[in-house]
Amino acid sequence: MKAPTTLAVLLESFFTQRLMSQRQASPHTISSYRDTFRLLLRFAQQRLHKAPSQLAFAEIDAPLIAAFLDDLEKSRSITARSRNLRLTAIRSFFHYASYEEPSHSSQIQRVLAIPGKRHTRRLVHFLDRPEIDALLAAPDQQTWFGRRDHALLLVAVQTGLRVSEFTGLQRQDVALGTGAHVRCVGKGRKERCTPLTKTSVAVLKAWLQEPARHNAEVLFPNASGGRLSPDSVAGGEGRTADRAHCA
Repeated sequence: MKAPTTLAVLLESFFTQRLMSQRQASPHTISSYRDTFRLLLRFAQQRLHKAPSQLAFAEIDAPLIAAFLDDLEKSRSITARSRNLRLTAIRSFFHYASYEEPSHSSQIQRVLAIPGKRHTRRLVHFLDRPEIDALLAAPDQQTWFGRRDHALLLVAVQTGLRVSEFTGLQRQDVALGTGAHVRCVGKGRKERCTPLTKTSVAVLKAWLQEPARHNAEVLFPNASGGRLSPDSVAGGEGRTADRAHCA
């Protein structure tokens, strides 16, 4: 008789074989899926009183996942959109499991049948010229952090890149000669080049003259030379820690 399949084995092959090897998912996608399953494993441990390494795949059923999603909304106050993103990661894993563990088809189908939560799609608002000027004038350009933030905001406003895209930019992704542009690989692994204005070119040229932190190749690094977190970009605790690290 075949031993019960452990969740750990399936999760490992899902990340290493499915996401990284077969689909060549972006680091951002892998990070998002990792965070989802970290939360799910923590919830399952509390609910089932088992360590993640001891969980059987059969124990991660539709009622448990539905309870997990409800708990996220209550305990973490997430939006319906964030809830649906967590569900997307779980569905992707169970689609993979349907080929690896066909004996669990009934369990898998019940999980895949969990509906996403409806939510209102709000109109996307745009900044007008005075608001953009005020935003760009906010950083204190007498400091390293202020010059970084000014260059980052200018590139973000001019190119319209996603947060994950402009925080992932490397110095080599910027061309400031004839036909100046910034190159990035975005969602769906789509590569695109966005032209830069003369103002952006001038600011980036000055920024690239700044000494690289810890020899970092990241275009807009944090204090330790690494990639900025979403919290740092938002100006929350991440940026406070960034400044404290350099104080």
